[in-house]
Amino acid sequence: MSKIRIALMAALAAFAFTASAAELADGEIRKVDKDNKKLTIKHGPLKSLDMPGMTMVFGVSDETVLDKFQAGDKVRFDAQKADGKIVVTHIEPAR
Repeated sequence: MSKIRIALMAALAAFAFTASAAELADGEIRKVDKDNKKLTIKHGPLKSLDMPGMTMVFGVSDETVLDKFQAGDKVRFDAQKADGKIVVTHIEPAR
């Protein structure tokens, strides 16, 4: 029975990953502001925030992303509200 439970948990984890990946918005980095720990991103609709596409400035939940991206990079990302601010919670290079 434990093998069935492990297989079910693995299937649920794979489904959750696929569902969250499908919710990522497409965007293009316009500016990386390391001093203020912000990214300016021109993006498509953000389903997680019910927001249409636009260009806006985001805070980041993980400052290391500021070293990984530069203006002009195409990305896929998600953002959430945190402490009254909208911050990038996940970002990856677009493929």
